[in-house]
Parts: sequence; structure tokens; C-alpha cells
Amino acid sequence: MTDSWKGKGPIAWMARNHVAANLFMAFLIAGGLFIGSGIKQEVFPEVELDRVTIVVPYPGASPSEVEKGIVLPIEEAVRGLDGVKRVTAIAQEGSGTVVVELLLGANGDKLLQDVKNAVDRIVSFPQDAERPIVSLLEARNEVISVLVYGDAERKILRDLAEYVREELLLNEGITQVELAGVRPVEISIEVSQRKLRTYGLTLEDIARKVGRSALEIPGGEVKTPSGNVLLRLEERRDWGRQFADIPLVSKPDGTDVKVGDIAAIVDGFADTDQATFFNGKPAVQVKVYRVGDQTPLEVAAEAKKTVERIRSKLPPGVKLATFLDWSRIFRERMDLLLRNARLGLILVMLLLGLFMEVRLAFWVTLGIPVSFLGSLIFLPAMGVSINMI
Repeated sequence: MTDSWKGKGPIAWMARNHVAANLFMAFLIAGGLFIGSGIKQEVFPEVELDRVTIVVPYPGASPSEVEKGIVLPIEEAVRGLDGVKRVTAIAQEGSGTVVVELLLGANGDKLLQDVKNAVDRIVSFPQDAERPIVSLLEARNEVISVLVYGDAERKILRDLAEYVREELLLNEGITQVELAGVRPVEISIEVSQRKLRTYGLTLEDIARKVGRSALEIPGGEVKTPSGNVLLRLEERRDWGRQFADIPLVSKPDGTDVKVGDIAAIVDGFADTDQATFFNGKPAVQVKVYRVGDQTPLEVAAEAKKTVERIRSKLPPGVKLATFLDWSRIFRERMDLLLRNARLGLILVMLLLGLFMEVRLAFWVTLGIPVSFLGSLIFLPAMGVSINMI
């Protein structure tokens, strides 16, 4: 009987050294429980999209004008850059979008800077085109959405959604929050034809004067014996009422005709087809994201605590609701996995016990959870996370 234990290999060695085998099993269990508890948890695994987008707003332009003035120059500028696999573009009314797809293994940050430099060198953009927005696409992990809805004006709902967003960001367990389902803010200056004829103005004249009076640009520096003095023009205007005092023309008596004297200034929203409703009432969506090592369960729990805390502070007729709670789906999937694991171990133990000694069946069954716990020790080093996929 003694000769049967003289085989070679790790299994035979452990059969002869029971203490070492038990210590190794204890190491796998303790290491798996300790390191496994810190493995990144996410609803869906993070992926790199490997795409750079260039968006250039061109207000009032048709798709053909956008293609000629925006899309084609950008395509020519970025097509020959190192690391570019494919360039696609969309020309639509009012804006042009160019998507640069990277080659596998290309450095995204370097190509992003190369694309920015190439776009900045383009001097043939139309005069009315706005500044290009160049960004590297990233897949963000949404955890839960908070809906602000009720019988209130859109502006009031947006202001309350901004308040909810700020309160969520004050929570140390939440890092990234943004608004969705709401039209972009827009300040409109409306002037009647009669007023324009009275003062000999055109809409282009008013737009030019408003543009020159709403600037925030550096003006260089002045050297003095006591040091350098930085100059900066700060005329940024964020609200409609701040545009009312911009002078347009001078009357014969020396007084100025200002924008507020002849125009109706409205703080509103852009005229788009976008609208969000919840339970049949206007709504604004506040999306909460998971970043870094945060877990979906922790982020959702903190968001729900904040919602309960500020729910009573809202005005009558406005309510809060949680929506698209991915953490609930994640928790249900994890519970299903653990429940199936427990039932599976019990079935394995019972089936083995029918044909083996109960003690031997127990130790064979114990090898299954020990193997799983041991594998958790190496998952963080391999970049593996616990997710629904």
C-alpha cells in the first residue's frame, strides 16, 4: 500500500504531504475571498471604441454646403495620418461630423492630437462655421437614471434637474453625472421688421454687434517695473438680460438705442424635435455613471439615498423617479449565479454520495468552490472584471 504513493507529480506529492495540501487549499480560499472582493464590478465590460470624432456646427447651412465647406476639407486633412484605418462622414443640416477609425493597436491619444493639429491647419472653413470639436469616443457605463418630471415649464424642470445633478455630485460615491433628454439652451433675440426699418438696421447688423460685445479673450500682457500685467477682455454673457444693454445705434440727441429697446430677448431652448415624457408628463433625465473601481451596486445605492433626501425639497407638482436601474439587473444576475452555484454543489454532493463514501464525496465536491476561489486571485492581474457578459 505504501508503494502506491510513490508516484511523481504535484498530485502525488500532495497525497504524501497532507499538511501542505491543506495549507495550499487554505491559501486559495483566503486569497480568493480577499482579492475577489476587490475585483472590478460592472454591468458591461469596458471597451475602447478606437474612434475620433470631429463635429463642426455650421448654422443655417444645407447638407450640400456642409459637405463642400466642412466635410471634404476635414477628410482630406486626416485621411493620410498614421494610424488611420477608415474615415466616414455625415453631412446634415447645420453641422458636419467626421469619424476617424483607428488601426488596431494605434495610440489613441497621439492620433487625437494629430487630428486636432490637422483640423487646426484648415483655413478654408466657411466664415459662419463654428469652432471644430475634436474628441476621442469613450464608452461610458451608465448605472441609473433619475427623472425629474411634473406639471411645470421646461425651464423650471431643467433648473431643478441641474439642482439634482449638483446634489448627486456632492455625494462622494458618485463621480460622473450629466443631463439628457433636454433641448440645448438658447437665447433668442427677436426684432420686428418695423423696428429694423425705424432705425435703419438689419438682422446681420444686430448679430455682428452682439457677437462683438459678448467676448472673453486674452489681450496679452504689459511689462512694468513691478512685474507683468495680464490683460483680458471679459464680456461673457450667459443670460438674456445681459444682452439688453448692448448699444446698436446713436440717436440725434446723443442717446443710444440698445438691444433691449427694440428686441424681445428670450431665455429658451433650441427649436428641435427632441422631447422627453414620463408618465405622460414633461421630464428631464439625469444620468449617473460608474467610473474607475466604483461598483454598480454602490453607485446606485448612493444615488437612491440622494434622491430620497432631496425629494421633499422639490416644489409641488414636480416629482423624482429612478429609471433604467442597471444595478438591479446586475444584482439579480449575481444572485442567480450564486443560487445556481449552491444548488449545483448540493446536487454534485448527493450524486457522488450515492456511489462513493460520503467523506470522499465531500472532498471531491469541495474542490469545485476552491478552484473557483483560487482563480479569483489571478483575475485582477489579467484585467478581468465581474460583469453580465
